Amino acid sequence: MEERDFDAIVVGSGCAGPIAALELARAGKSVLVVERGDAAGSKNMTGGRIYMHPLRKVFDADTLATAPLERRIVREKIMLMAPDAEFTIDFSSDAMRTDNDSYSVLRGPFDQWLADQAEEAGAEYICGIPVEELVKDDAGAVIGIRAGEDEITANVVVLCDGVNSLFTEQAVGYQRPPASAIAVGIKQTFALPAKTISDRCLVSSDGEGMAMLIAGDATKGNFGGGFMYTNRESVSLGIVAGIEAVSKSEYPIYQMMEELKSHPGIAALIEGGELVEHSGHMVPEGGLHIMPKLVGDGVLVAGESAMMCINFGYAVRGMDYAVAAGQMAGKAAVRALDAGDVSARGLSCYQDMLEDSFVMKDLRSFSAEPEFLEHFDHMFCGYPEMVRDIMNNMLVIDGSPAKHVKDSVMPEVKKMGYLNIFKDMKGALKAL
Repeated sequence: MEERDFDAIVVGSGCAGPIAALELARAGKSVLVVERGDAAGSKNMTGGRIYMHPLRKVFDADTLATAPLERRIVREKIMLMAPDAEFTIDFSSDAMRTDNDSYSVLRGPFDQWLADQAEEAGAEYICGIPVEELVKDDAGAVIGIRAGEDEITANVVVLCDGVNSLFTEQAVGYQRPPASAIAVGIKQTFALPAKTISDRCLVSSDGEGMAMLIAGDATKGNFGGGFMYTNRESVSLGIVAGIEAVSKSEYPIYQMMEELKSHPGIAALIEGGELVEHSGHMVPEGGLHIMPKLVGDGVLVAGESAMMCINFGYAVRGMDYAVAAGQMAGKAAVRALDAGDVSARGLSCYQDMLEDSFVMKDLRSFSAEPEFLEHFDHMFCGYPEMVRDIMNNMLVIDGSPAKHVKDSVMPEVKKMGYLNIFKDMKGALKAL
């Protein structure tokens, strides 16, 4: 290999980038991380959820104890929201308090903590500098980056610059996905006293919290949903809706957000909160079908740049995939550098590692899920209203003779249509 400025350059410092840089630095490789934000995490949406299992493969317990985690998620809520009602499944278990746990995080401090770990291991950081293009040699292999008038070379470039990557097309010939495969998310963060949050979410301490996903009227019947995560002294509330669906809707997403905040099922949870942040982000929703090539000559793609995200309907995954992919990208780059072969063939062990991990196994197992959810219209408008009417029939007492349960349920099911329900159930069982 030719002499370069660095062994590796990592573009982007979200969840994947710092982990890749950390693995390279731990192996004694010279690595530069270039982040276009003023600091790591400065352009990422505040609030989210990280599953801890991939972080435990990167950091020991003492190091993880210093991570700026918010609350351990011990309650899961799934809400079907009609305009005038909500039906919520509320689940908690001891398993959520074991090493199978997850935490809410605020991405600003969390991403900065990841960057600090990479720097402490020996990675160099440049923030506030946008990369303008990739540098290639005469054979088309990626050999560095160009930022302004500066050209910085490396034997390997790892792209972790997010869902709206500027460089996957240059690196591996990736064409941007259709609007139907990308969603837009907006999120607001409300400051509240820690005990107020704990009391409203029915958790036993200020270190425990809740995650909620909301389907139905949150997006006014359009493809998408709402979410809420409790932090130590704030609540993150937001909406993710398909770009194509929003473009055709009479409700702009900001109006969806305003009406979500005023819905009785949500308003009581954020009452008295001070709005301290409003942010937006694009979200990849196409899964395996919109994933770019992950390996090229001199280049690897990880995290949201690789479209590693799945909305299961009952849970959203992405950060844990990014952490795992970042670690594998770093290890693959180290192996290729040690072997003196950073061609696509030399870096292909990255793809092998991914295929053998939960990341690609999940993406392949649930490859039919994005298309199913996109056309699961009754979940966004139909089932929330059906459940509302069933529960009203059963629980609203007006002096009329009480009905048997089947007499409360079956007329509403019939309105929805037996064949429609069967078709939806069959599709859900196959996709999810």
